[in-house]
Amino acid sequence: MKTLIKMAFRDLGRNRRRSLFSMLALGMGLALLLLIASIYEGQMRLSLDTAIRLQTGHLQVRAANYNENKTSLAWEDLVADPQLVASQVASLPAVELATPRLYASGILSLGEKTNGVRVIGIDPDSTANQPFRLGLVSGEFITAEDRQGLLLGQPLADKLQVEVGDQVNLLVNTASGEVDEQNFTVRGIYDTHTPGYDRSTVFLPLAKAQAITQSENHASIIFILLKDRDLTGAVVNALSSSPYQVVTWEKMNELVLQTEEFSNAFLYVLYLIVLGITATVIVNTLVMAVFERTREIGILSAVGMKSNHIMAMFFIESSMLAIGGIIIGLILGGLMAWYAKTVGFYIGDMGVTGMLYGDRLYGHLVFEDIASASLVAFIITLVASLYPAILAARMEPVEALHGGKQL
Repeated sequence: MKTLIKMAFRDLGRNRRRSLFSMLALGMGLALLLLIASIYEGQMRLSLDTAIRLQTGHLQVRAANYNENKTSLAWEDLVADPQLVASQVASLPAVELATPRLYASGILSLGEKTNGVRVIGIDPDSTANQPFRLGLVSGEFITAEDRQGLLLGQPLADKLQVEVGDQVNLLVNTASGEVDEQNFTVRGIYDTHTPGYDRSTVFLPLAKAQAITQSENHASIIFILLKDRDLTGAVVNALSSSPYQVVTWEKMNELVLQTEEFSNAFLYVLYLIVLGITATVIVNTLVMAVFERTREIGILSAVGMKSNHIMAMFFIESSMLAIGGIIIGLILGGLMAWYAKTVGFYIGDMGVTGMLYGDRLYGHLVFEDIASASLVAFIITLVASLYPAILAARMEPVEALHGGKQL
């Protein structure tokens, strides 16, 4: 075996440029896959984290009849005395925070410009609003006592050409099934860098939202964040005796989780396609080596080298090419994944609905993706070398010594 390794290494060194290009082709294919895998993983993680922070929380306490798709404001569909319920939930050791939120549908307008919005009544003092406080680009955050101010997202402000201090008209549905409208002053403009959320969400103080929607001392949900996501089951069990339904983050983010499962399957198909294409370069390198070394293969056969040893020599060569290509791919892929993680790729507003995507794509490379991509690259390279190895092993010594027959 040691002799075969030396011979394989020597044979690859005969045409170093071709061997280098073969390894580079495989390395670039692997690097591309690592970048794609990191972006898939990073985007799924970021999308889920964003949805939990901005929209769903880890848990939500809702009235038994509440249907989030209808945004009902009927009292029987809402949580009564939400501050009391929130304080009871917040007293659980695993709960980081619990705060009531009231949802309503509305239309925001300024002159002839209008836009459908989701109105959210919040407790301005809750730390659950930290993403919006940190995202303030102008103005100030709303206060609990404010009855004339609202907060809106940067994309929505740009669309309506609204600035801090402007007066806008807000029309909302009410608990009685009618609509009410009022002029509000834009107190602040925020940007969470999540265009799908920012372009359609308006915040009011909870008390004002309850007043304008006639829902009085009610809220749509109790928004809950946990100290550890793994404690979800324990908190659900602790709240099981309450008259309300408790919905988990898995249930509220089913689309994200299903997309992640589909992406994982698609990624393996992509592995096979990209690496299959790059493996053709390895095949070409080894086939050329077979034709160039026809007489040498004939001599080796004539002096007694068995066919399986000849095949093994070509497999060793392909293994060396694969290892070299994988090392190059890991270096290039690691650099690209680092850039994707630290800087990201700006994509703006893609107009995606159903999932919350940021305006930049960020990567997150995990060891499982590195190991699986490298293993698939190595296996595909070995499989690709099977044809030239068999071609070399089946050469008849006499024909090979005379330069082989035309193929």
